[in-house]
Amino acid sequence: MGMSPALSPRPNPPGSNAPANAAKAKPLVHLLNHKTVPSPSLTSAATTPGGSDEGLAEEMNDVVKNQFVFGSRLGEGTYATVYRGHYRDDPSKLVAIKKMKKNTEWQDGINLDSLREMKYLAELHHPHVINLIAVFTTKDENINLVLEHLPRGELQDLWQDKSIAYGGADVKAWSNMICQAVWWIHENFVLHRDIKSNNILIAADNSLKLADFGLARSFANPEADMTYNVITRFYRPPELFLGSSHYGGCVDVWSVGCVIAELACREFFFWSNTDLEHLVKICDVFGVPTEADWPGISKLRFWKEQLENSPPKRPVPMSWWRNRMPLIGDAGIDLVKGLLAMDPVKRLDAKQALEHHYWTAAPKPQKRENLPAKGGKAAEKAMGEQLKRVGPEADEEKMSKIARKLDFGAMR
Repeated sequence: MGMSPALSPRPNPPGSNAPANAAKAKPLVHLLNHKTVPSPSLTSAATTPGGSDEGLAEEMNDVVKNQFVFGSRLGEGTYATVYRGHYRDDPSKLVAIKKMKKNTEWQDGINLDSLREMKYLAELHHPHVINLIAVFTTKDENINLVLEHLPRGELQDLWQDKSIAYGGADVKAWSNMICQAVWWIHENFVLHRDIKSNNILIAADNSLKLADFGLARSFANPEADMTYNVITRFYRPPELFLGSSHYGGCVDVWSVGCVIAELACREFFFWSNTDLEHLVKICDVFGVPTEADWPGISKLRFWKEQLENSPPKRPVPMSWWRNRMPLIGDAGIDLVKGLLAMDPVKRLDAKQALEHHYWTAAPKPQKRENLPAKGGKAAEKAMGEQLKRVGPEADEEKMSKIARKLDFGAMR
């Protein structure tokens, strides 16, 4: 019997036509002017002959807004408050409503990273990317994002909970879902730039959902100059520590490698207190890179001050990997090492990751319905705490783990 579509390595092979439910939506152009774009099925219901554009927009907005009922508050941050909600005509159908806070200090009254999140969630539709169901405004002119309800919390909470036992088949299933999500966003020329295990949420059916697109941006133009001060430190690739400003999907792939390694060893794979310490820890595992094994590294802006005078260091042996992550076997270790190649040119891309022999090696991925998961109010609260964060914002208790900065002057 074949794998289920949710667990097959390539449900929609790269280069094939995407299924209808994964088609890109039209950009939410009206969001910049605080107008709501309802689903196509609602447009006709809101249309009234002879009405003005402004009046029609308001009527359409009300049609969308009136479908949902606000419930209890799940989390509140600087830029947003998250509520549990449900459909008015079916209270059993739950949603998460993210109310974006308006601030006159921001252009159009809304934070730049909130605009990023709305833009990319409106364009990206995939079973393993959080689903933006609807957008509407309220009388106080706050924008509200209606997102799918993901009651089983963050992936990080799951692997950190030692009371939850899991094995290699579970790690393979989770890893495959993550790789599918990243392949899809890269196929659509979108970089996430903040993939980490607490930005991956778990749905009621145990599906993983990539969330928090506040730092996302397009990489359709390979010549574009981008900031290197992105991605949470624990998941940031070496080229960004060294100041690279031209990059593509390789930066997300490194982060995916770190997440899979966390699942395999149930701890942060690279842990540090400073950027320099983190780069040293990466070199402790993979060796100090040189021009011979990473052509062009000496041209990166921070090479001289960070690595030029570092003593030579050899990569750790295979026995080290086997001891640290026995759950995924040699095939899984080979995948992780491919995702964590120091030279970004030699790093696997998302398509190559899905074609890796790890997926067909024993054991088979766990069936989704049999995957272990957390649940209850604590897990739902964790969802709210995650969704409230936008861009550089993070909970105080997690600030020691984050080292990202943003240039708010442009969507770089």
